[in-house]
Amino acid sequence: MQRDFGIFWAAQTLSVFGDSFALIALPLLVLQATGSVARMGLLTAVGSGAAVLAAVFAGVVVDRADRRRLLIACDLVRMVLYGLIPVVWLFGPQLWLLYVVLPLCEAVGTFFAVGYVTVVRSLVGGDRLTEANGRLNATAAAAGVLGPLGAGLVAAWTGPAAAVGVDAASFGVSAACLLLVRFRARPADDRPPERTGLWRDLRTGMSFLYGHPVLRSLTALLFVFSFLTLGLTDLVIYHVKHDLGHDDGTVGTVMACGALGTIAGSLLVARIRRRLGFGRTWTGAVAVCGLAFAGLGWARDVRAVAALGAAFLACVAIAGTCSMSLRQEITPEPLLGRVTSAFWTLHYSAAPIGAAVLTWSAERQGTGPAALVAGCCCAGIAAVALLTPVRNA
Repeated sequence: MQRDFGIFWAAQTLSVFGDSFALIALPLLVLQATGSVARMGLLTAVGSGAAVLAAVFAGVVVDRADRRRLLIACDLVRMVLYGLIPVVWLFGPQLWLLYVVLPLCEAVGTFFAVGYVTVVRSLVGGDRLTEANGRLNATAAAAGVLGPLGAGLVAAWTGPAAAVGVDAASFGVSAACLLLVRFRARPADDRPPERTGLWRDLRTGMSFLYGHPVLRSLTALLFVFSFLTLGLTDLVIYHVKHDLGHDDGTVGTVMACGALGTIAGSLLVARIRRRLGFGRTWTGAVAVCGLAFAGLGWARDVRAVAALGAAFLACVAIAGTCSMSLRQEITPEPLLGRVTSAFWTLHYSAAPIGAAVLTWSAERQGTGPAALVAGCCCAGIAAVALLTPVRNA
């Protein structure tokens, strides 16, 4: 399986490299056309809302479908959709297209993400999940360093629309790589579930989450965390360009520094979890996230913004990898797609509203107060976690 995991690893790294272009380019397209951080947040909210809606169905589809074909199809669809943006932009900006393409791509991306979680265990086995997830996250973040730098340069030279075209091409390469991967056949007792109805399938995933004390607590805590933090990228881009007066290239550099934090967190997470255990690792990471977020809006030097962003994303990588690995380790294989889908549906259900609220607040009250309130609330989540089963997990 080492060969197949290596190809899968390379495919995801390339895909994230392209995605990091879109992460910078799409908000820049909106900011370029409107000058409004609230409109940036609205686009984020619309895209995230589509992802939440897709998550309702994704687990059922993933548990029933051929996962390899599903992943390839998702890559090809996103290649076509994102490819439309630079073509249309040749004839002039069309903001309405972003509000159509991004929700569709986010919905398709949710199906891919749920399938991605389910196939990692089939490639490496349960005893190496944290290590494999850490490697995937680390190299994806390494691509995320070059991606924002490249996106900033491309946006500065030829405009943000061209950067979206790079994202489209990356999905085509990822699909080609996945054609070469051989996933391990499901065990005989892991046949796709019988068709029992959507609502019953959803209840199956939610029931498993509710019945496990740690997963139940994590789902509730991350519900609040995602509400507070989904709009962070828009906030940082607006702060660097509007408040500090820097150009697109600087935005890309700041985001690349953040990706360095993700690399560090992803490489360290397995070692930290072995030493401290899940509970202390997760709560400590979330607490540092809150402190870094609280300072972001007040930082007046771009280097301080980059450092705080790197600290935030390092701890997001640590907490997120721990959370995903725990779900993979304790969820029975036949339920993994539905449990992952239910988790993400509940986890992100309020996040679109949170992104809109955060960016609306930043436009009216300033980025400093908005970041301070959100960061303090994130630190409060870590304190609450100490009163739940997460503490001793």
